[in-house]
Amino acid sequence: MKRILYFLATNLAIVFVLSITMRILGVEPYLNANGLNLSSLLVFSAIMGFGGAFISLAISKWTAKRMSGAVVIEEPRTPTEIWLVKTVRQQADAVGIKMPEVAIFDTPEVNAFATGMTKNSSLVAVSSGLLNAMTRDEAEAVLAHEVSHIANGDMVTLTLIQGVVNTFVMFLSRVIGYVVDKVVFKTERGTGPAFFITMMIAQFVLGILASMIVMWFSRQREFRADAGAAKLSSKNKIIAALQRLQAQHEPSALPEQMAAFGISGKGGLSKLFASHPGLDERIAALREAQ
Repeated sequence: MKRILYFLATNLAIVFVLSITMRILGVEPYLNANGLNLSSLLVFSAIMGFGGAFISLAISKWTAKRMSGAVVIEEPRTPTEIWLVKTVRQQADAVGIKMPEVAIFDTPEVNAFATGMTKNSSLVAVSSGLLNAMTRDEAEAVLAHEVSHIANGDMVTLTLIQGVVNTFVMFLSRVIGYVVDKVVFKTERGTGPAFFITMMIAQFVLGILASMIVMWFSRQREFRADAGAAKLSSKNKIIAALQRLQAQHEPSALPEQMAAFGISGKGGLSKLFASHPGLDERIAALREAQ
C-alpha cells in the first residue's frame, strides 16, 4: 500500500505544481486566447500528464525513503540484516534482476513496499514491526511478493496508467473550466478567474475519481505478485504471511477516514479506492491456483 500512496501523493503534487507553473508562464492563457483549441489542449494535457507521472517515478525511491524514514542497509551487521540482504539477493537472482537496495523503516505496523524507476534500480523496504511480528518463512514470502512487484515491472506500468488518467483529468478539467467561464460567467475575451478556479476544483474531483482506475489496476497486480511470491518462496509461506496480516489488522477497525486504504480491504464504495484486495480474496486466489 505504501508504494501506491507515495507514488500517488507525489504525482498529485507534481501535476498541481505544473498546472500552477503553466498558468503563471502564460501557456494556458495562450491556448484559450482565441477560443479553446482542443487539439493543442490534448497535446498539452498529455505532456503534462505523462510528465508528472514519470517525474514521480524518477524520484520514487528518494520520496519513499524520505516519507517512510527507511534506512538502507549498506553493510549488514545484525543477524536479521544479514538474513534480509541474503534473502533479497537470492530472490533477485532467481527472477533475473539486479540486487535492489534493502532498507528497514522503524514503525510497529506490519508493512513492506518496493519501488524504483526500473527493475534494475529498485528498493525493497520492510518495517521493523514486520520483522518482529513475522517468522522468517512469513517474512521471506513478503519479500518474495515485493521482489515480484519489481520483476513484473509494476511501477512502470502504474506510471503509464497514471499518465493516461492524468491526461484525461487535465483535459476534461480545462474543458469544464472553459465552459463554466464562458457560459455561466459570460467571459468574452480570453478567460477569467472563474476558469482557473473551476479548472482546479474539477481537476481535484476528477483526480479522485480517476484514482479508482489506478487502484483497480493495483489490486490486479497484487494477485500477480502473490502468485510470484508463491513461486519464489512457497504457496504455504505466502498464505501464512497473509494470515498473519489478518491477525494483525482485522481485530481492530481502522478509523473511518482511513478505511479506504486499509490493507485488509472492505466492501462497498471504499473497496473502489483500496490499493489491495481483501486478504480473504488473496488467500482464496492462492488456494485455488494450480
